[in-house]
Amino acid sequence: MTEMRWIRGALVLLVALTVIGVRVASAADEAPAGGAAAAAAAPQLPAYFSGANADPAKPSWPDPTGAAAGVWAAPAGDGKGDTPATLTPTDLYDRIAHNLYSINMVWALVTGFLVMFMQAGFMFVETGLCRAKNAAHTSAMNFMIYPLGCLAFWTYGFAFGWGNWFNGPVAPGWYSSLGPGTAVLNGGIGLGAAVDAAGAATGAYTYGLLGTKGFFLTGVVNDVSVMALFFFMMVFMDTTATIPTGAMAERWAWNNFFLYGLWVALPYCIYANWVWGGGWLAQGGVNWGLGHGAVDFAGSGVVHGMGGIIGLAGAIVIGPRIGKYVHGKPQAIPGHDIPMVVLGTFILAFGWFGFNPGSTLAGTDLRISFIVVNTMLASITAAIAAHVTLQFKGLKPDPSMLCNGMLAGLVAITAPCAFVNPVGAGIIGAIAGVLVVYSVFFFEARGVDDCVGAISVHGVNGLWGVLSVGIFATGEYGAGWNGVVRDEMVKAYGSDGVRGLLYGDWSQFFMQGIDCIVLAVFAFTMAFVWFKVSNLITPIRVSAETEMEGLDGPEMGAHGYPDFAIHSGSKMVA
Repeated sequence: MTEMRWIRGALVLLVALTVIGVRVASAADEAPAGGAAAAAAAPQLPAYFSGANADPAKPSWPDPTGAAAGVWAAPAGDGKGDTPATLTPTDLYDRIAHNLYSINMVWALVTGFLVMFMQAGFMFVETGLCRAKNAAHTSAMNFMIYPLGCLAFWTYGFAFGWGNWFNGPVAPGWYSSLGPGTAVLNGGIGLGAAVDAAGAATGAYTYGLLGTKGFFLTGVVNDVSVMALFFFMMVFMDTTATIPTGAMAERWAWNNFFLYGLWVALPYCIYANWVWGGGWLAQGGVNWGLGHGAVDFAGSGVVHGMGGIIGLAGAIVIGPRIGKYVHGKPQAIPGHDIPMVVLGTFILAFGWFGFNPGSTLAGTDLRISFIVVNTMLASITAAIAAHVTLQFKGLKPDPSMLCNGMLAGLVAITAPCAFVNPVGAGIIGAIAGVLVVYSVFFFEARGVDDCVGAISVHGVNGLWGVLSVGIFATGEYGAGWNGVVRDEMVKAYGSDGVRGLLYGDWSQFFMQGIDCIVLAVFAFTMAFVWFKVSNLITPIRVSAETEMEGLDGPEMGAHGYPDFAIHSGSKMVA
């Protein structure tokens, strides 16, 4: 009975704590109406909210065990025991806060596991849409991009993208949902260094450009909260990295791909810093008065748009497959395993239920239910819309195109998933399903050979997803996002959530448009230059003989389907 009373009491206090102001990094759903007045009246809270070290000689953070973030309930880390009757409200508060961080961390890690599993989905989709003679090569690219991308992210990517994360613009009263240790991510470069009242640099910038803390996850960031953030963001980057492997499949030389895997973290993390790391695009609201700055909740632009545009540059540089165009007219090159494609699509759709709601970085943020439903609705309306579009064009319902329709809807809803209502999500998905069909034919007619439709699914619909935030966001969620609290919006609507033009904020639409332009220009330029330069280091494309034979034997030394191979000469039947 004593244990039950303790549990009930803890749950009550946990709810109270959540209500009164523990705000999460990426989902500040409530913010004080008057920023300055609220700050002046703010109560003195424990140091484990701000991550401030009271004694620099004996810093509490970085904290490699998590013991400084509140107090473990059992066994109690403060030596006061676990008997409720002997504990003060402050003692209980410390224990509940620790549990709050624990819930959020477990949520971020488990949803990150789902995102990592999406790699299997990408492998199935891309391999199934390629010919059997290239199955081992395509699947191996999807496999090896994981360790290559992770190595690059660990070496330099995380530092560039999130090294100054804690100094980004945030809502009044915000606290890191993963714990105080993220406060050590406070080093970067930018324009217009901010100073405190004493004239000392704070680490923040008017225009943030790049982070500089966290290379190799060395001791300065040796903290449990930082590790959770690193893992979650790494698996997101890996999604970007694997997208071009589909667009450039069936002719990409392995050695050139290997170099790409070590490079791709560079453009990804620079741009991610600008949007997610507190950089200049996120600061568009506080600096230019454009909505809440660039808003991309789970990465339609940061993840998918980046990957799709890199794939576009790569497909242009590498050129179309042999036989794709005859007298200038595109020819169909069917994939070898449609059921594999459908299975991969289902795996990706399942993983997206970690991808989008996990981006709250907080299991205590109840908006996750809306995010899940919006994600689901956009996926199904997109698949149906793709089907209708094919029929409208007089075509049969190609299963691979239906799968790409569903994936396009998932990509498009990734940026607005937390900010729109279910009707808006359905509309966003339906538009994505139409866009992906027309986009595939558009690029194909212009000589861009994309084996799997990755450019259309991720690039085109990634941009559409970013733009849709500026149209369909309802203002119900995201108050104080990127540090923006506008008194006129609070007076008009009761709070200043992220709001699109249909709900009264044209400036957010303009900011989303700026974000799309920056993404498209930056990603394409970086990728085009990289593929041109890397081609000078080692050829980007295999020889015509290797391409005709199939890349499995010559490039990998192993056939995906050895029973189909004629071993004398290593020619492939399929």
